Amino acid sequence: MRIFQSQPVSSVRDGGRIRRAADFSRLSSPAARQGRPAYRIPILRLVALSMFLQGQCPARSAETPDPAPSSQARTAWFRDAKWGVFFHYLASPASATEAADMDTERWNRRIDAFDVAGLARQLEEIRAGYFFITLGQNSGFYLSPNGTYDRLVGRAPGRCSRRDLVADIAAALKPHGIRTMVYFTSMAPAQDRQAIERLRCTPPWDPRRVGFKPDSFTPQPGVDERLTEFQRNWEAVIREWSLRWGKDVHGWWIDGAYNADVMYRHKDPPNFQSFADAMRAGNPDAIVCFNPGVKVPVIKHAPCEDYTAGEIADAFPVGVDAGKWAKPVGGTVAGAQYHVLTFLGDYWGRGKPRFPAEMLLAYTKYLNDRGGVITWDVPPAENGHIPDNFFQLLLTLKEGTRE
Repeated sequence: MRIFQSQPVSSVRDGGRIRRAADFSRLSSPAARQGRPAYRIPILRLVALSMFLQGQCPARSAETPDPAPSSQARTAWFRDAKWGVFFHYLASPASATEAADMDTERWNRRIDAFDVAGLARQLEEIRAGYFFITLGQNSGFYLSPNGTYDRLVGRAPGRCSRRDLVADIAAALKPHGIRTMVYFTSMAPAQDRQAIERLRCTPPWDPRRVGFKPDSFTPQPGVDERLTEFQRNWEAVIREWSLRWGKDVHGWWIDGAYNADVMYRHKDPPNFQSFADAMRAGNPDAIVCFNPGVKVPVIKHAPCEDYTAGEIADAFPVGVDAGKWAKPVGGTVAGAQYHVLTFLGDYWGRGKPRFPAEMLLAYTKYLNDRGGVITWDVPPAENGHIPDNFFQLLLTLKEGTRE
């Protein structure tokens, strides 16, 4: 979903012959052909080189860390899960452009009253493959404590909840085999001037590129085009959460990465990779994506993302097999697992069901049969339950997709 309403290789063999150790004689110099060695290669180095050229590698020493998992290894479970559920549990409506009618004490009461056990029973009954919940969005109210955020923003009392709702949800879902994932934003909360300024998220370029109102902050001295200081602050906030949750949180969906060429497409950090590293600090197997906004066909936005953000609203992608105009659906996109996210209600986190059970089932199966994954956003009740009209639809989905 859009944060704001205003914001609209692997290496490949070339088929050539691989030179093997026996080919080295062809590379010798005239001196070597006359019986004089042109150079000396230590035998161990020669053996290692030979093994490399044959597509092998020497055994790692005990001190050598295991290589990072590939995107396809990370997303194998996600592909097998086929579909899951998403909650926008926020202090103000999704994509709100005005400050939230909320205070710290009321927010804590809401978070404390969230019935994790009841939600877990519902998700188990519908056999959801995974569950996403928003950490927060525009208001600056978050449903998990974060000391780094509170220190940087300097507000007392802070807007991070006392209860770690993410940790509690993960603990409740784990026995059912349902994985927990989180939604977060790439930018500071758009309706919290103090947070924007203290975090140094005050772009010197047109802030409407990322959905900020031009009057939502006072420009801060020393802020560069890439928002370097802000990005390092934001990565520190994310890293604290990731380290605390560890392997209990299996993925991240990052919204608002719209101005990527300016902020993230760089070889040196901060960039997409350093952002991903912060999300994976506590779980190297966590799957991550960055949302470029609504894009049909679905695209891969960042080189380090494991699955596509796939935000869709009123145009649902379907495959077209027409030569150079082909628009494939499912499988992978440039190595990232094909995934779409859309709302089952009238909009993100609210409204009545907009689709009948037949369409919900048919489109989910359409993507699943092609190796795609789909996430359905449903409006949460204040106590954290799935409302009955949506729950009944998801039961139908379970009956049509789960063996």
